[in-house]
Amino acid sequence: MMKSMTGFGRASAPGEARDYTVEIRSVNGRYFDCSVRLPRDLFALEDRVRAYLRDKAQSRGKIDVTVSFTRRAGSGNGRAIDVDFVSDYVAALYRLRDEFGLTDDVTVTRVAAEPGVFLESEGEIDPDAEWNAILPALAEACAIHTAMREKEGEKISADLFSKLDFVSDCVRQIEERSETNIVSFREKFEGRLRQILSDERITPDENRILTECAIYADRVAIDEEIVRLKSHISAFSEIADEAAPSGKKLDFLLQEMNREINTVGSKCADAGIARLVVTVKNELEKIREQIQNIE
Repeated sequence: MMKSMTGFGRASAPGEARDYTVEIRSVNGRYFDCSVRLPRDLFALEDRVRAYLRDKAQSRGKIDVTVSFTRRAGSGNGRAIDVDFVSDYVAALYRLRDEFGLTDDVTVTRVAAEPGVFLESEGEIDPDAEWNAILPALAEACAIHTAMREKEGEKISADLFSKLDFVSDCVRQIEERSETNIVSFREKFEGRLRQILSDERITPDENRILTECAIYADRVAIDEEIVRLKSHISAFSEIADEAAPSGKKLDFLLQEMNREINTVGSKCADAGIARLVVTVKNELEKIREQIQNIE
């Protein structure tokens, strides 16, 4: 099943003294790039959150996770002051005032408004207990996020297979035109070769003419490229149905399909086939752009 790398999930869960909220946002990315934002006293959980998302959410993409909480009324936990932080902060404000001759407006309200003045909890934090409190919200947000990516993936998948069917039909037309034209190409080549020999008054060697015609026919034949293109189209469907992330595999497969259609274009002199080749290349580029959003 295809999954988009773009998604959003938000969920909340109650704890003993706090209500936790987790938000997950993700967009396209070649690699797994996870940014975790946690309250100051929960920094110890950053690696756990990141590992959980890699395992449960997605294997690649740019992911932003925000964990926040609100303290329950009557929880019994008052705010503590970060004395060291406040001392440094106030000293910096006074230095700024003195060096630049600014008006002194250092007040309690001004200082209290600065993030980091108050610690969100008192005493030592138990990482395991906090992790168990956050986990329900994280798991639910992750499930919502995954469901959104799956829904988006279904839409992308429908669009991709519609385009792939069109490519398959163009390849069929190229194959038919090639089989029809190969005989006339050989006849024209043989006629042109005999004309040149006649103009130069050279007695034609029938075996050599047949050999040259065979070499030319082999040079312009595209049956091998067509077989490989069909194989790649079939493989595309198989890879897309895999449970594992398929974006990287499909991207590589598209490169191979482009390689084959370019070879077809370089071999064929037929104007109709040339137009079909351009159409296929244009459609493959559209498919490639869509695949960039697949995990």
